Amino acid sequence: MRLEGERVYLRPIELSDADGVYPSWLNDPEVCRYNSHGDTLYTKEMAQSYIKSVIDNPSMVVFAICLREDGRHVGNIALQQISLKNRNAELAVLIGDFSVYGRGMGYESGKLLVDYAFSTLKLHRLYCGTHSENIGMQKLALKLGMSEEGRRREALWKNGIFADIVEYGLINTVSEKETL
Repeated sequence: MRLEGERVYLRPIELSDADGVYPSWLNDPEVCRYNSHGDTLYTKEMAQSYIKSVIDNPSMVVFAICLREDGRHVGNIALQQISLKNRNAELAVLIGDFSVYGRGMGYESGKLLVDYAFSTLKLHRLYCGTHSENIGMQKLALKLGMSEEGRRREALWKNGIFADIVEYGLINTVSEKETL
């Protein structure tokens, strides 16, 4: 399966991605500045183990974000904690390649994933949480149509301090009208 956008495409993450640049992103302090990664060395073997754990896992869908122009793998985007019973999932995105920062790749990828979640998986709700200082992710969540739903105070230990996590959610109102 491949989700096509104007400048990016999403493809399922593959074991061979562990041989590329992907593991190095989780060792980069700037890439991991606002997420829960980066505290320990992330190895190729750890990446392989993670990829194996998500392949055919019904509670996760992880896509590689690739540029259409050259196929370069620049990030990952995922639906995590998929609950078919409750018809919801957590959206997570990681852009690891600094050369595409600020070029809208996260937004284009996010739009493709939201459409997949609502149209293909028939989910009712998506949600995400981000470090209170991660303004880029907060703007992305809002641009994807999410609403701020709350704040988990001092829920993330990062760089020697506790940080709040700002929570966002998006309800699929279109499919509800179709299925009712």
